[in-house]
Amino acid sequence: MSMFDKLDAVVDRYEVLNEKLADPSIYERQDEFKKVSSERAAVAEVVEVYKVYKVLIEDIEESKEILKNEKDEDMREMAKEVLAENEPKVEPMQAELKILLLPKDPLDEKNVMVEIRAGAGGDEASIFAGDVLRMYTNYCRSQGWKTEIDSMSENDEGIKEVIFSVAGDKVYSKLKYESGVHRVQRVPKTESQGRVHTSTITVAVMPETEDLDWELDMNDVTIAVMRASGSGGQHVNTTDSAVRVTHVPTGTQVYNQDQKSQLKNKEKALKILSARLYDRLLQEKHAVESAERKGLIGTGDRSERIRTYNYPQGRLSDHRIGLTLYSLDKIIEGEVDPVIDALIAHNQAELMKGEEE
Repeated sequence: MSMFDKLDAVVDRYEVLNEKLADPSIYERQDEFKKVSSERAAVAEVVEVYKVYKVLIEDIEESKEILKNEKDEDMREMAKEVLAENEPKVEPMQAELKILLLPKDPLDEKNVMVEIRAGAGGDEASIFAGDVLRMYTNYCRSQGWKTEIDSMSENDEGIKEVIFSVAGDKVYSKLKYESGVHRVQRVPKTESQGRVHTSTITVAVMPETEDLDWELDMNDVTIAVMRASGSGGQHVNTTDSAVRVTHVPTGTQVYNQDQKSQLKNKEKALKILSARLYDRLLQEKHAVESAERKGLIGTGDRSERIRTYNYPQGRLSDHRIGLTLYSLDKIIEGEVDPVIDALIAHNQAELMKGEEE
């Protein structure tokens, strides 16, 4: 099937979906309404771009006909101007349509939970975890996304572990490339000799499991309540507000004491547990896909070192695609788009290779 056969099929499907949404009775069937609305939204951009492309081709063909048959010089001159303006647009639009036709990750529209953990490097790793949290918070703000801290464990220097939620438009489609080990190379404030220190943090980006065809089986979960630990706060060490949930089959545990009520801590802990377990399934699926089609990136191995932030040289390197940028000062403040855009472009190129094989 040619690209244009595929595009015509998408347009036909789009019209069918429009007819379904025009039926008032569909609003009484909310599950079907959500499914149809979601599918329509997923193909709407393809249809709109294809419509523009078809008008472009029609204008080009019409101009060629005028040059072939018309004697009037003014008409011929106008046709030449139309061709000069429109013909250079054809190849870029065809390339855009090819990308739009690529298989979509069904999770791209989802909100996410991001987990940042300090790794090797002691206090410097904790400080860097805080820097990366700020980087992502600023980036999310620039995208118009909403962030909320779900759980945080701190030490004197920085962050040992933080989990935060991100809600907005197509969040997972961009942040999914951030999972893995992030390495930082810089001179710590406490280093008197000026030696560069290397430390690491781990980032995990997990799609939220709400509205997914997957649900945590509560029969596999045990819940324990206890006094919250730590200093300060009216609720700390006074009520059994802290909650630990355990997924018995895998041994996965989540502890949460950040909220004042036991109920809220339980809700947060179960939300985090559900995201971690679903993310584990995604990683297993991705491992199989990577073995079949090398070069794909996304929800990969969490132990893989994906990126280095070298402060002395102002350099950021993404090791998966050989990307090097000398704008670390801007990136660490939240201007992450150049990195993410390059990762998306690489992934699209690999998908296109797979479609052509």
